Amino acid sequence: MSPSKSVETTQVTAQSTEPSTEIVDLTVFAAASMTETLTQIAGMYKAVVPNLMITFNFDSSGTLKTQIEEGAACDVFISAAQKQMNQLDLAHSGDDNLNGLDFVEQGTRVNILENKVTLVVPKGNPKGIESFDAMAEKLKAGEILLAMGNSDVPAGQYAQKIFAFYGLDEDQLAKAGSITYGTNIKEVATQVAEASVDCGIIYCTDAYSAGLDIVDEATSDMCGQVIYPAAVLNISTNKDAAKAFLDYLLTDECMSVFEKVGFSAVK
Repeated sequence: MSPSKSVETTQVTAQSTEPSTEIVDLTVFAAASMTETLTQIAGMYKAVVPNLMITFNFDSSGTLKTQIEEGAACDVFISAAQKQMNQLDLAHSGDDNLNGLDFVEQGTRVNILENKVTLVVPKGNPKGIESFDAMAEKLKAGEILLAMGNSDVPAGQYAQKIFAFYGLDEDQLAKAGSITYGTNIKEVATQVAEASVDCGIIYCTDAYSAGLDIVDEATSDMCGQVIYPAAVLNISTNKDAAKAFLDYLLTDECMSVFEKVGFSAVK
């Protein structure tokens, strides 16, 4: 299965200085929250490997996982949560990988980044929502409209954990018209930026990219750590190039790019 035409794709091509050098194609599936940083890093990587062509497929981790499972060509997968990577990793067969899917090249999986789940508001914060505590109270009172990711989107799953922390009933709130959803985190950020909702739950990095005001940051008690795992897939036809690109993502040079938008090294 090929990625949907609606999925944002960025292509970076570097021509070799030696005509005889073969161009290597690399396809990277990555969480939508990494769009800006990985696009910048791909440009940097041209100076390191000038004969490499990288095609990015950015979308929600759940959508990307499904595309891989259904046969999409992919060399590297970077998920915004462990769940979607576990579902493709035979080493996690059992509760995490009930179907025994085997797509991860063993020995290549690494946790590359940590993100933060944040509460963001439109410009001027019309409803005066200053914290997750206030969000919970206003949701219970039916006073606000919140945007969050769908249940197959990692950011949506983290939002569900925050709901559980506050004893909020998502189904009840959705039926009451207090919640809207996005198919990926960029859609949620757009709803907040356009002030079509009163607040939204998104990653720190997407808040930075969209220029949104962060009013609170979720603690690990509320939703756990937000870890981004990456791995070469065993269906890759360019495993050496894929492994080399993963190694590059772990360099200090790349980490400085990630840190500028709110990512951090995994502790």
